[in-house]
Amino acid sequence: MKVLVACEESQTVTKAFRNLGHEAYSCDILDCSGGHPEWHIKDSIHHVLCYSPGRGYPVFWDLIIAHPPCTFLTVANTYIKRGCSKYTKEEAEEEVRLAKMFFMSLVHANCDRICIENPIGIMSREYRKPDQIIHPWMFGHPESKATCLWLKGLPLLKPTKYAEFEKYRCKCGNVFDQSFGKYGCCNTPAKPLWNNQTKSGQNKLPPSKDRAKIRSKTYEGIAQAMAEQWSNLAP
Repeated sequence: MKVLVACEESQTVTKAFRNLGHEAYSCDILDCSGGHPEWHIKDSIHHVLCYSPGRGYPVFWDLIIAHPPCTFLTVANTYIKRGCSKYTKEEAEEEVRLAKMFFMSLVHANCDRICIENPIGIMSREYRKPDQIIHPWMFGHPESKATCLWLKGLPLLKPTKYAEFEKYRCKCGNVFDQSFGKYGCCNTPAKPLWNNQTKSGQNKLPPSKDRAKIRSKTYEGIAQAMAEQWSNLAP
């Protein structure tokens, strides 16, 4: 099975498919950090999908899994679009337009089986609602990260292992042990406090130049589920 993992420099998904014997390649304009440059195509995804003879990778793909950049597609784009310290309103609007075009170019790629992954954002309105929303805690990681999957020719991804959590966080700001149950504080149900969350439920990864890259990395449990559940779909 020939698998293209678009916009992936970490090679997490690529390695999961390679471990099962598939001809998988990551593709990104950045160098890979996954340790296997021989499986990495450092090029624009559009060059790869259009294919030019002699480049050394397959002409046709059985499966494409894409992780388009989400900076201008997430719900945070409403803040960016109004103008901020890095972009004027006009610049931000143009970036959003280009991001939507890039996303849709992947939707219309010439492949029978496509998965496009992105956080909750504007494409649910601009394109269509995702086929499913998954979290790392559905695949063995005690962390929360709502991730939308738009699927073509693929079944829904089945959870493999529900991770356990140790604490609840109440609407009032109190954090208490999960043994007290979701109503252990106020009369309103509390929510699980996952390992990657602050008391308010925000991601606690501190700001840094690599923050976006770190947050965009696919969890190994999700990558493994994709490889195992979607491996035998190609004729």
